[in-house]
Amino acid sequence: MRMIPTLATIEAAAERIRPHVHRTPVLTCQTLNRVSGAEIYFKCENFQKIGAFKARGGVNAVLSLSANELQNGVTTHSSGNHAQAIAYAAGLVGTKAYIVMPRTAPQVKKDAVRGYGAEVIECEPTLDARESTVQQVIEQYGSTMIHPFDDYRVIAGQATAAKELIEDAGLFDIIMAPVGGGGLLSGTALSTHYLSPTTEVIAGEPEGAADAVLSFASGHIEKAPFINTIADGLLTNLGEKTLEIIRLHVKDILLTSDPEIIAAMRLIWERMKIIIEPSCAVPFAALLRNKERFVGKKVGIILTGGNVDLGKLPF
Repeated sequence: MRMIPTLATIEAAAERIRPHVHRTPVLTCQTLNRVSGAEIYFKCENFQKIGAFKARGGVNAVLSLSANELQNGVTTHSSGNHAQAIAYAAGLVGTKAYIVMPRTAPQVKKDAVRGYGAEVIECEPTLDARESTVQQVIEQYGSTMIHPFDDYRVIAGQATAAKELIEDAGLFDIIMAPVGGGGLLSGTALSTHYLSPTTEVIAGEPEGAADAVLSFASGHIEKAPFINTIADGLLTNLGEKTLEIIRLHVKDILLTSDPEIIAAMRLIWERMKIIIEPSCAVPFAALLRNKERFVGKKVGIILTGGNVDLGKLPF
């Protein structure tokens, strides 16, 4: 795919992945509505295959490849959830997956990737190390690279979450998603633009990985001033494709701190009785930090995943 996904492209992706992913539920919570002052609908991708929305983009990308492209396997780099998505999708089509993961990635995510039959290749926890290691894998095996977010096939797959949210819960004043590399946010923005153009799309981003907010303002891919956040799934910079879509169709990016992320995560665990990971709590934390902006609004929030290391809970 060489063009920004159209509505027809997103609908085709939804049909392609339908037999292999869950149509996740949309949950509400009166207590959280009262705490926030907003009417919130949570799209629970923590109940998705592999425990995260990334299954959508990974499956769509792999199922979009030709037999020739699948012949020598697929490869990617990821701290966890995209890694599991590609490993899962490779299993569906019977090809090998070579997954480059930073050695600091949560053990629960490494174990899950291996559980899907993929080979994990560990590297240093930097983007340069990830990319150079992936290049070595491609040179060694001839495998096909599927970028974690800067790939229109991945973006179209991620867009199906917001598509379902709008179909199942109606039109919204605001839809929120977290932003790391921007695959989910750009997909969410596209589905919202096509299906509910008056709805604002607002992202949440950790202060300890605040690159997207800078890139959004400048129009160029920026690096975060520092990296230090519990939201381990949001450490990546935006890509050229995701930045373009985000600047076209996203209204704002709101920052939130680690203590706020942990408090929001705990609130969802306690009140909704569901498991979410820190990155997943970022949009809700951003909403609570900026309550006045959301009071009285109907808000959709994509809960991105629940792959948390239960031995290292932050509360």
